Amino acid sequence: MATSTPHPSPLTPHRTTVLCFDFGLQRIGVAVGDVTIGVAHPLETIHGESNEQKFGAIAILIQEWQPGALVVGLPLHLDGTEHEMTLRCRKFSRQLEGRFNLPVALVDERLTSEAASQDLRAMGIGGRRQKAMLDQVAAQLILQTYLDENKI
Repeated sequence: MATSTPHPSPLTPHRTTVLCFDFGLQRIGVAVGDVTIGVAHPLETIHGESNEQKFGAIAILIQEWQPGALVVGLPLHLDGTEHEMTLRCRKFSRQLEGRFNLPVALVDERLTSEAASQDLRAMGIGGRRQKAMLDQVAAQLILQTYLDENKI
C-alpha cells in the first residue's frame, strides 16, 4: 500500500521512539511508535490557527517523547503523481527537520484516511466522534507502515 522514501535510520538503542504527522491545513494527526516493538499508536490531533501555534504544540510533543526520528505522511494522487498538498507536506517536513534538528522520513499516505475511517466505523465510532479521531488514526497507519518497513 505505502512506501517510504529511502532514509538511513538515525535511531539508536536509546532513541527508538518515532513521532508521525498526518499533515492537514486545519488539523495535524499525531501518532507515536517505537521501532523496538514495531507498534504505532494514535496520540492526538493538533489544532491551531497559525503555524506558530501548531509548531508550538509539536515542540511540546517532541520535548515529551524525545523521538529519534519523525515521519510525515506524503499525500499523492492514486497514480502516484504529486499535487498541491504533496508540496505543502514536503515544506512541512523540511520545517520540522530545520526547527527540531531531527531526521524526517516521508511515507506514502495514499488511502490511509479512508482506511482509518473504516477502522473507526468497525469499532462503532462514526460521525463527529470519528472526525475528532480520524487524523491521529491515519497518522497511526502511516507510522505503522514506516515501522513495518524499517524493522531493526
